[in-house]
Amino acid sequence: MNGSKSCNSGFVTSSEQELNSDQFAKYLSGHIALVAQGGGQKGAYTAGVLDAFLLSNFDPFSHFYGTSAGAMNILSFLCRQPRLGHKFITELTTDSQFFSLYGYFRHQKKMDIGWAIEQLNHFPYKLDFNLGKQVLGSRKAHACVTNVDTLQDEYLPMFTNDWAKVMEATCAIPHLYDGEVNLNGRNYVDGGVSASVPVQEAWRQGARCIVVIRTEPIDNDIEVPQELVANSSQNDTAWYEESLNKLQDYWSEQKSQWQNDWRSFLADRATSVQKQKRLSKTSLLNGGRWLFGADDIYRLGQLLGGDFSPQMLDQLMVHYQTYQLTQQFLQCPPQDTFIVQIVPQEPLKSRPLLSDLDDIEHDYQTGLAAGYRFIEQFHSAHEKRSILNPPPLAPTMPPQWDVH
Repeated sequence: MNGSKSCNSGFVTSSEQELNSDQFAKYLSGHIALVAQGGGQKGAYTAGVLDAFLLSNFDPFSHFYGTSAGAMNILSFLCRQPRLGHKFITELTTDSQFFSLYGYFRHQKKMDIGWAIEQLNHFPYKLDFNLGKQVLGSRKAHACVTNVDTLQDEYLPMFTNDWAKVMEATCAIPHLYDGEVNLNGRNYVDGGVSASVPVQEAWRQGARCIVVIRTEPIDNDIEVPQELVANSSQNDTAWYEESLNKLQDYWSEQKSQWQNDWRSFLADRATSVQKQKRLSKTSLLNGGRWLFGADDIYRLGQLLGGDFSPQMLDQLMVHYQTYQLTQQFLQCPPQDTFIVQIVPQEPLKSRPLLSDLDDIEHDYQTGLAAGYRFIEQFHSAHEKRSILNPPPLAPTMPPQWDVH
């Protein structure tokens, strides 16, 4: 794995790290945010990382942001229930009640995330919600969702009376989930559409030391624009903020042209697919990030009967564009910010859906090892910070002379 492109970013895996401890140490005095990516059953890796944190009594974070499975794992972490995230994935998301390939294709039975979340109200999966609220205290924990009308990411508090609906919304994968989730008069779907790694929101809210748990390796092929590098080196944080604010307007302006371009692209790829001997529907559901990898988008068109609805097309475009922007942000953060990613060394064995239990367990153990390694690196950086910035000495009193 090659190194990151910025001295203000680093990574840790289960077997190696590239992290400038001296630089990292400079950012440990402020608020530290934890960000967790989604990924369906790939979230077993995140469950392992967070269980390592729990078993080590490690929680230096002031704010938490999670998308989809990442939000579910953060919920288990804050409720101080090790292996609950593991059980949710291995026992509930593999149950036919949650999702069945046969039921999906033969009977159009959608993914029942509501049923899985309801199990968290009952033993043996019962969530200790009251303890979680006490542990969170004055800190903040938000789940990322996508507003269906605007296609923008929004962030809903996890510890409210509507927590189950919030969790359902952040996990509501378009097309596989039946419809949308309505909360406070707004309709939402999976946060992965607009922010699969909600690191920019952590930055917007003031976090300058951000720990990101990813469910895919670092992509060294992402091109970082020179303009981004220049503004990062100049610490031009206003430029970052402006670029994020203007992105939605740009989508709206370009939407019609993109739809035409993508439909042409999909038509060309569909012709190519028809020449293949067989199109595996199982492999389509097991595609890459969010649900479908960028290179397999044309296959989704075949899965849906050869065409996209305009809404689905818009969601895919937004997902692809925001993901590219996020990758660039991770590799070249503003100079006032340090980002460290906890990532798998190699692609995880599990898939978003329909994974083998052995593969899920492998990824959980890999995450566990990566979590322990990160804790070591964190403590090392913290010790360096203590050496570089020792606490002030207590004032000494002058000697008292005996005048007798």
